[in-house]
Amino acid sequence: MRQRGNQNFTRPEAIEPPSVTASSFEQVVKALNILPEEYESSPELKEWVRQNKDRKYAPPRLLEASGSFRIPAMASCWFFLRG
Repeated sequence: MRQRGNQNFTRPEAIEPPSVTASSFEQVVKALNILPEEYESSPELKEWVRQNKDRKYAPPRLLEASGSFRIPAMASCWFFLRG
């Protein structure tokens, strides 16, 4: 009879930690060699955000600065208001 599932599932040596890679946004920031304080003033980064806003991660404040997204006034308070 054929065995189902992964036979190595419970073996500790078969479980590898997830690999951590930089996001596309982090890769662009590194390539442009800019600091977090410079995000909003970088025309290249704003253009990248504008082109990739629907497909890639970008910090909400940068989306707002690039004119691609408007953060509602109460959105920043949501974290503190939820209980």
